[in-house]
Amino acid sequence: MSRPELRLSSEQFIANIEAVRTRISPSVLMLVMKDDAYGHGITWAVETAQRAGVDWFGSYDVAGGVEIRRILQRPADVFAWATSTDSEIDEALMQRIDLGVGTAEYLSRVISRATVLGIRARVHLKIDTGLHRNGVLFEDWPATIDAVREAEEAGALELVGVWSHLAEASDAEDDDAQQVFLRAITTAAESGPAPQWQHLTASAASWWRPELRGTLSRIGAFCYGIRSADGPELEGVLPVAELTATVIDVVDEGAVISIGSFDGLPSTLAGMPVGTERGTRIVASIDLTTSLVEGGGLEVGDRVWIFGTGAHGEATATTLAERIDTVGEEILTRLTARVRRVASE
Repeated sequence: MSRPELRLSSEQFIANIEAVRTRISPSVLMLVMKDDAYGHGITWAVETAQRAGVDWFGSYDVAGGVEIRRILQRPADVFAWATSTDSEIDEALMQRIDLGVGTAEYLSRVISRATVLGIRARVHLKIDTGLHRNGVLFEDWPATIDAVREAEEAGALELVGVWSHLAEASDAEDDDAQQVFLRAITTAAESGPAPQWQHLTASAASWWRPELRGTLSRIGAFCYGIRSADGPELEGVLPVAELTATVIDVVDEGAVISIGSFDGLPSTLAGMPVGTERGTRIVASIDLTTSLVEGGGLEVGDRVWIFGTGAHGEATATTLAERIDTVGEEILTRLTARVRRVASE
């Protein structure tokens, strides 16, 4: 087939998960699955992560959490952090999905729906530590905790976690954010048990700032082998996906391959290196459904590696992203459904 393929290594994904777990221990890994598991395909990612023994899954919204729950074949915890509609809250409660709650209004609706359904909601309450991306302000935190404890006594809610987002603009700002986070946990513990799950860090801070980790670490990109833009390589972690395309024609200028901007390959990446069995080549142009690779020696049917591990001379997704001032996950998540996802061990 001439369609481009995103080839997925289950073995590498499991190895990455284990490397991340070792790095962040004793903090527990929450594997984040947003944007269709960063473009890798949520079904493959969940099924493979189960084999790796992952017990916590993170989804941006309830719909993604429901899909994770559908795919899971054993008990596991699923966390959805986006503010949801009442119908989504109902679905989350019925599917045993933990909810990230960052406003008093959302908390009130979760309590109301849990009371109506007779289901105790599992809530992770978000404290605003300075990023201002949702979250209860510290001056409102004591009153919000009071509302939580009242709902717990009524059987409508269980406070299982406290969480936040870091700005990751500087170490000093993140240190200040941690202090707010810890004060929020202390305040919560004054009126009841301290929540078991405390999560402040995502991929980068979890990896490089061990002193900021809580009992749970939300990590997505690194588990898929996508390093931070302009960041160093990750020890023990490699990309789990390689994007390949087939040579469909040979012309005087070079070889035509079966991938273009229609497939989600940014046309601004023209000039990028790609891998072949005969070494690294340069992409001269990216059109709607095809691209032109410079140089001779390629034949119809040959495979070209657009990005991957570098084994054939290709760049990684993050290296390509740096060429156009974006992040590695965008290169993956913009790939369209015409790119076949092909899994291997």
